[in-house]
Formats: sequence, C-alpha cells, structure tokens
Amino acid sequence: MRRLVHLIAALGIAILSLLKLMASPDSAGAESGRIVVLSGQDLKPYQDVLAGFQQSLAKQGMTTTIEVYPLQGNAAKTQEVLSEVKKHGARLVVTLGSAATQAAVREVGQVPIIATMIVAADDIKAASNATAVLLDFPLDLQMQWLHRIVPAANTVGVLFNPKENQPKVSHALRIAKENGLSLVTQAVDTPRALPDALDNISRHVDALWGISDSVVMTPQTAEPILLSTLRNKIPLAGLSASWVKAGALYALDRDYLDIGSQCGELAGKILGGTSASSLAPTFPRKVTYSVNLKTAGAMNLELPQDVVRGATHIFQ
Repeated sequence: MRRLVHLIAALGIAILSLLKLMASPDSAGAESGRIVVLSGQDLKPYQDVLAGFQQSLAKQGMTTTIEVYPLQGNAAKTQEVLSEVKKHGARLVVTLGSAATQAAVREVGQVPIIATMIVAADDIKAASNATAVLLDFPLDLQMQWLHRIVPAANTVGVLFNPKENQPKVSHALRIAKENGLSLVTQAVDTPRALPDALDNISRHVDALWGISDSVVMTPQTAEPILLSTLRNKIPLAGLSASWVKAGALYALDRDYLDIGSQCGELAGKILGGTSASSLAPTFPRKVTYSVNLKTAGAMNLELPQDVVRGATHIFQ
C-alpha cells in the first residue's frame, strides 16, 4: 500500500511537471539562454546595432547563444522563424525594424521582446512583454538642436499627415513654446496636397522641421520639398544624412553601435529577472548630426563654428 502511495505521488509530480512544460513553451529556450534576433535589413546601421548588442553582452560576461536571422522583408521567412520560436522557446527575442517587431508582437506570446530600429513605441503598444530602444529623439532635444543650429529661426513649420502624426505634433506645439519657438502646423492628407501646403507654410516660417511621415517625408516627396526650401531660403531639418546630402541644412542622426549597446543593457536586465514590460522604451542617448555648408551659403546662413566642428558629416 505504501509503495502504491509513493507511486501515485511520483506520477502526480511527473504530470505536474509536464503540465508546466506545456504551459511554458519557452522553457527549453530559457534553460539554454537562447536569444533570437530578427533583423529586418542587412544594412550598415542594422549591422552596427547587432555588433553593439553582442559587444554589450560580452562586456557583461554573458555567454548566451545568439541566433541571428536576416529577414530582408521576407514575410514567409519571418513567420517560419517565429513559429520555430513558439515551438522551441527562447529567453529573449530582439527585433530590428518595424515589420519584424510587429510580427513578433503578434506571434511570440510571453517571450520577452526588445525592439529597435523603430521610430516610435507604437509598434509595441499592443504588447505586454516588450520594451524598445527607439530611433526618434525626444521632442525637446530636437527643438533645442534646431535653435542651436539656426538661432535666428523663431517660427518653425511642420508638414504632417494627421492620421499618423497628430499626437506628436500636438505635443510638439507645447515643447516648441517651452523652447522659445512658435510652431506653425500644416496638415497634409495626401502627397497631391503637398505643393499647396509647401507654398502656404513657406510664407509664415523661418525654418521647416522634418518628421518621419509616410505621406510627407518620403523618397518621392524629397525633391519638391528640397526645391521649395532652397528657393524660399527656408532651412530644412531633414531626417538623415542622405537628406542633408541632397540639400537639407542639417539632420540629427544616431550612433547605431551605441543603440545596440543600449539593447544589450536592457537584455542584461531582462535575463537577470526584470520583466520587459517594466522597462520603459528609451531614446538614443548619443546624438550625431550632418550639416550642408553649400545649403547654408545659398541661404546666407553662417552656422556656429562649434556646430560645424562637431558634425559627423559635412557636405559642401
């Protein structure tokens, strides 16, 4: 009888362990310490982020297995990798890019996610298991840099698609005022409305602030925006060095290696037991920037010498 009791108890423990394993699909990955990285593109910024991430983990003395999957926008491959993660588990999923992040948020359940190479936190707002290192800079920092590089600009314009950027622009109105600037906003619902919007806002502003926007600031709209700002001698704060090379006055940029380090630091906390949801999304902590001296000359602007000296890229 005693042997039967022990047998039943042992069987109960085995069943309980099996139920726990079934309820925690990531347990196998948790034991192995596996980190799965989904990289949306094989471009240098993405490579730098990955290098910074790996260096940060090594600096922390972490010897976890990192599996990197270059997705190149391939939705089928993304789904295949995420299905494998759901089946075999992982301690952590790191996503580089919006498409990879959105797919992971939909698919991986309770596995912690660190997202980066995304502009804002919208891509993870539906997730209770995610945090991020964002690409966008805080609005007050953007306004401070605009005032530093173009100190004569008191009235700043912004063109934006309301469906995408109304909350950001509404917030920016207050931030601009706190930084001694007046922000003139111009809604643009479609690319067809852009020429009239440019003509209208050009009459009222000293500078134009470019923000990430899928209607306004695109490869297709870059030429008319740049031509308008050059013709009207309105300095443009572009989105990247490529915008500055094409004629924008300046653009803030990121240190992608350091963004990877930030992701590695978040990973260290999560693997140490901190929940991803308790870690607020963070902004890039290092600012780099490009300037175009030819554009400055065409607009009769003299950039502060400390600004020119500190630029990562100078186009002239």
